[in-house]
Amino acid sequence: MKSQLIIILTAIIFMSSFAMLHVGKLEIFAQKENESKSTADSSSKIFKDVQGSVVQITREIKEAPTGAPGDKNVTSLGSGFVFDKEGRIITNHHVVDDSKNVDVTFIDGNRYVASVLGSDPFNDIAVIKIKQNISGLRPLPLGNSSAVEVGDQVIAIGNPYGLAGSMSLGIVSQKGRLISNEGSQFSIPSVIQTDALITPGNSGGPLLNMNEEVIGMNTAGVLSDSGAFSGIGLAVPSNTISKIVPTLISKGNYTHPWLGISATTLTSKLTENFKNLSRDFKGVYVDSITKDGPSDNAGLRGSTTDQYGDKHGNDIITAVDNQNVTYMEDLVSYIDENKRPGDKLDLTVFRNHSYSDINVVLGDRNNSTKSEEAKHPNG
Repeated sequence: MKSQLIIILTAIIFMSSFAMLHVGKLEIFAQKENESKSTADSSSKIFKDVQGSVVQITREIKEAPTGAPGDKNVTSLGSGFVFDKEGRIITNHHVVDDSKNVDVTFIDGNRYVASVLGSDPFNDIAVIKIKQNISGLRPLPLGNSSAVEVGDQVIAIGNPYGLAGSMSLGIVSQKGRLISNEGSQFSIPSVIQTDALITPGNSGGPLLNMNEEVIGMNTAGVLSDSGAFSGIGLAVPSNTISKIVPTLISKGNYTHPWLGISATTLTSKLTENFKNLSRDFKGVYVDSITKDGPSDNAGLRGSTTDQYGDKHGNDIITAVDNQNVTYMEDLVSYIDENKRPGDKLDLTVFRNHSYSDINVVLGDRNNSTKSEEAKHPNG
C-alpha cells in the first residue's frame, strides 16, 4: 500500500512539473509573439508617419555616343528625404553627381524640379532644393548617431530599383566603418553598418531609429558574387550630415582636412617590413607620402622598396594629439571630426625603435588633385 502511494505521488509530481513546463513554454511563446507584434506595429506606424517625407530622385544620364541611331539618355534614380520646410532635401552626392537640376517625386505621385544647392563628394552628401513653393512639408529630424548601439533596430526607406516607398527592417550591425568612396581617392569615415536591405535606388534614403529620427543616410549595399544583397548595408552617420549640410547650403561645398599619406592598419604581416618588430605591435602603417603634401613637409616617412623588390617600413603612427590609434579608422575619423584645413595635428610616430612627435599642418583635400593616394587613403 505504501509503495502504491509513493508511485501515485511521483506521478502527480511528474504531471505537475510537465504542466508547469508546458505553461512556461506557452508564456515564453506568447511573450515573443507579443514582442514581434509590437515591433511590427511600431514599424508600420513609423512608415506611415515618415513615408511622405521620403522622395525619389531621378536625373538623366547621357550615354556615350556609339554612332548607332538608337543612342538615348538613361535615367538614374535614387532617394532623398526632406530636411526643412523650405523644400531642401538631403541625398547622396552620387545620386545627383554633376547635375544642376533633378526631378523629385513624392509617394503621392507629385513631381517637382529641384536645383542642386551644394555637394560634398568626399562624404557622399548633397543638398537639393525644390524650386516650387510647397506647403505641408514634414522634415525628418536628425538623431544623434554617436548614441547608436550595435543591435539597435533600424528602418531603411527608399526606392530600390525604382519601387517607390519601400521599407526594410534590420539592426545596426556595427558602426565606425571606413569605406571606400567610388569616384574618390578618399574614404568615408564613421559609417554605420546595417543588415537592413540596401540596394540600388535606396541611396540617399533615410536610416531611422524607432523614435522616427534619421541616424544615417543609406549610401551603399554590398552585393554578393551572385549580385544579391549580402546583408551588409552602409549609411553615412547623421552627425556627419548635421555638420556638413549647413555649410553646403550656405557655401555650396565643404572643405576637408588633408594629411597627405597612403596608410593602413598595421598587421602581423606588415610587421615583417621592420627589423625586430613584435608581431602584435599596434598602429597605422605609413605606406607612401604625397610629394610636397602636409606630411611630406612635416618630415613623415613612408615605406621604401630596395633593389630586390622587398619593402621596408619607416613610420608607424601610434597616437594623434596624444590619443592612441590602433586602426586606420581611428585616425581618419579623428581628423575628419575634429580638424579643419590649416589646423595643427600632433602625430606620435614609431621610427627606428623609438618614438617621436611630428607636427603636421593639415591641408585642404580640394587642393590634393595631384595626389596618388588610391589604395588605403586617409582624409
